[in-house]
Amino acid sequence: MTAIKVSKYGARATAVLLAGTMLTGVPAVAVAQTTGQPAATPQPAPAPAPTPAVAPVTRTIKAIRVEGAQRLEPETVLSYTKLRTGQVFTNETLDQAIKDLYASDLFADVTIGGAETGDIVLRVRENPIINRVIFEGNKRLKEDKIKKEVKLAPRQIFTRTAVRQDVARIIELYRRQGRFAAVVDPKMVSLDQNRVDVIFEVSEGPKSKVRQINILGNEVFSDSKLREQMATKQARLTTLLSSNTSYDQDRLAYDQQKLRQFYLTEGYADFRVTSAVAELTPDKKDFIITYVVEEGKRYKFGDITVDSDIRDFDNKRLAANLGVKKGDWYNAKKVETSIDSLSEAAGLFGYAFTEVNPDYARDKDTLTMGLNFHIAEAKRTYVERIDINGNTQTQDKIIRREIRLSEGDAFNSFQVKRSQDRINSLGFFQDKFEIKQTQGSAPDRVVLTADVEEKSTGELSLSAGYSSLEQFIIQASIKQRNFRGKGQELRASVNYSTYSKSVELGFTEPYLFNKNIAIGGDIFRRDYNAFNYLGNTRQTTYTQVSTGFQVRSGVPLTEYWQLAGRYGLSYDEVGLDKSTYFTDKNNDGIRGNSSADTCEPLLAGRYLCDAIGNRWTSSVGYSLVYDSLNSRLRPTAGHQLIFSQDFAGLGGDVKYIRTKFEGSKFFNIGSGFIGSLKAEGGYIHSLEKSRGVGIDNVRITDRFYLGEPDFRGFDIRGVGPRVQRIGYTTDAAGNQTLVTDRTQFVDDALGGRAYYLGKFEIEIPLGAGARELGLRPSIYVQAGALFGITSPVLSGSQFPTTVDPVTGRVTYQPLISPVYATNGQPYYTVPTTDATNPGATTTCQTGYSATIGGTCIGTSTNTPYTTSQAPFKEVFGGNSARPRISVGAGVNWNSPFGPLRIDLAYAVLKDKSDDSKLITFNVGTQF
Repeated sequence: MTAIKVSKYGARATAVLLAGTMLTGVPAVAVAQTTGQPAATPQPAPAPAPTPAVAPVTRTIKAIRVEGAQRLEPETVLSYTKLRTGQVFTNETLDQAIKDLYASDLFADVTIGGAETGDIVLRVRENPIINRVIFEGNKRLKEDKIKKEVKLAPRQIFTRTAVRQDVARIIELYRRQGRFAAVVDPKMVSLDQNRVDVIFEVSEGPKSKVRQINILGNEVFSDSKLREQMATKQARLTTLLSSNTSYDQDRLAYDQQKLRQFYLTEGYADFRVTSAVAELTPDKKDFIITYVVEEGKRYKFGDITVDSDIRDFDNKRLAANLGVKKGDWYNAKKVETSIDSLSEAAGLFGYAFTEVNPDYARDKDTLTMGLNFHIAEAKRTYVERIDINGNTQTQDKIIRREIRLSEGDAFNSFQVKRSQDRINSLGFFQDKFEIKQTQGSAPDRVVLTADVEEKSTGELSLSAGYSSLEQFIIQASIKQRNFRGKGQELRASVNYSTYSKSVELGFTEPYLFNKNIAIGGDIFRRDYNAFNYLGNTRQTTYTQVSTGFQVRSGVPLTEYWQLAGRYGLSYDEVGLDKSTYFTDKNNDGIRGNSSADTCEPLLAGRYLCDAIGNRWTSSVGYSLVYDSLNSRLRPTAGHQLIFSQDFAGLGGDVKYIRTKFEGSKFFNIGSGFIGSLKAEGGYIHSLEKSRGVGIDNVRITDRFYLGEPDFRGFDIRGVGPRVQRIGYTTDAAGNQTLVTDRTQFVDDALGGRAYYLGKFEIEIPLGAGARELGLRPSIYVQAGALFGITSPVLSGSQFPTTVDPVTGRVTYQPLISPVYATNGQPYYTVPTTDATNPGATTTCQTGYSATIGGTCIGTSTNTPYTTSQAPFKEVFGGNSARPRISVGAGVNWNSPFGPLRIDLAYAVLKDKSDDSKLITFNVGTQF
């Protein structure tokens, strides 16, 4: 039976036809019943003729009217349909018009009436307009980030389809963050004028962590070893700071690749991951990841050959210099390194687009992997053009002058790499800058493209912090390292702390008149207060105020060698705290108040009294520099050597020659570890005549000093020659002994003529989470010494002694010194029992005079006025070239409070007079 779809009018006609067919059999039956004769045996009725299909009833549209439109004009509503006045239509035509109106997304409801008469009425109910889109409950995702993804926005048409799509987008955003339990519930609030507020209520849920990583099929390596290779980490207490404990589908694919890379570096060339499944727990809080692996057999390298189509190459020599050797375990990383080294070797000869293809010969019987590196034939290439893009502030010439190749030069991969390093060292652009090589207009032409991304080179900061060296620090500075986009450096700074103050201005032009000649200058004023400790109290000893300037210039000798020269002139004012270290000649109770007051060696030490004075220093110097570092900001490879000398004596009051050497080497240890070796040393030789017995010709302000922060594990100026003033105490038996509490020593660092310092440091790589926090830890060992000055004349032998006649024990007594007036007469004290001037001070031995040297009136017998200095012993030590050694660990952290450096260092070998320090830190903040 075939069903025929007809209209309601066609159905009525069909019913009439069926009724007529049924009635045609009624007369025959009636006749048979009347005659009484048996009815004839019924015969099968002949098959009825097929009913012809009824054509759809067509009508004509007499008129069209639109009802219910509010914002839209009737003509606009009608434009979305194909209905027009005078048009012939069917039911299908009307159905299509309804579908077209719904497809416009403008209407919530559409009906059509008047089909029977041809007076068509389109009744519509418009979709509302969105008034606001509101997000509630989103804490982990900022509203700005969600708005970028959703399509709904104010003044747009509201549709439920768009809402469902935006819900899916928001959930996807949360899944990218690892929040698979996130639920978004959309709500609509109806307003007047057919407007709505759309509210997305977000329940973020917990972050779905990776609870467990299971590995099946591994026999050679343990699960923990393989998990170390993966970027995804299991959620444990030890991974709280890591962002890789959340599930990420892309990371799952990356981990499979990491596993394969690991096995390929260990010789398992047939390794493969057969399946990787991530299952979400029913509570949607955790994922369980399961890998199924096939390790396969381990291979060794077979025969290693090089087959070059370039005639300039010696194939045997190239093969001998590769990092892969026959008999070694197969390592895919070494194969890649060999390809790179062959490409670089070709680049050194001018072949920019050399193709190196490794051909593998796997022998499963002997478990060997033979390799033939085929170097395809190539033409020497030349630099056709150098394009620089992305520099909006920096002038082109500033970048081009760092590029070691010019247009028309033969291509050289080493010079390209060197150019990258020099541009990176400028510090004007984002890290990981590379010069790209593309095919030029001909096969032997190459285009070098430097796509730079500029970063801020200006620094305006006001910072405050606390330092274990300087205590509270305030710094204000302005610096522009790329002034006017010309590569010039302009800087100004003001620093203030408890013990130092400075103001400095500087300018450097690296290319004078577009020539490779650097010139610069500085003017400065620096106030420095030297100090020592008595107990936990830090007390100022001598002060040094330096005012001056320096001009400098530098020229390159070769690609790596540079020569720099300088001239400086400064005026130094060195003094001591008069109220602490000077005498009180006029007996007014204030030390240093009189011009007759002088530095008292018993109070300050002769070595400090010899340091005071004002003097000019006029010096000229030079530095010879070798620099092959790949970055001057944060090097990871290369060398730097600096030899410098300064000669003071072109006029002025100070004459010496200071020589200094510095060297450093950075290298990649592997697996992200960066090693560095640094060494430095110096010697200063005086050109002045002897200044007396026990006085070193090199002044205390011109000597070298060693300690924190350069030599970790020791306090500031904690290494080298020093004088310790040790007092006396009385033990339980009444005997005089030296104080043993080191915190009660007066400790003065004297500096040295010579020093050396070496350091070996390893920077430890961390995971992505720690890198995001800006953590860079390192471990190190240091060795150094400071020495070479003349032994100073020590105080302490001036104290009177008494000797016990029985035991022979020597006891040091206080030093009693008379006090003199300005005319040289000694002072006396009137007895407190005197009725006229009790306890007064006078120059009269008998009687009293209110004036110095005046007529004495009275008969009182006065006693000498004296001062008492408690006995002490001065010890000179630390003047030895014997190495001091410290080991430690430290971390740099770009904290929310500013850059922070914390070191834990232990001095394993030191002199008994050195000042060690276990923990040091420095922190500041910018605002």
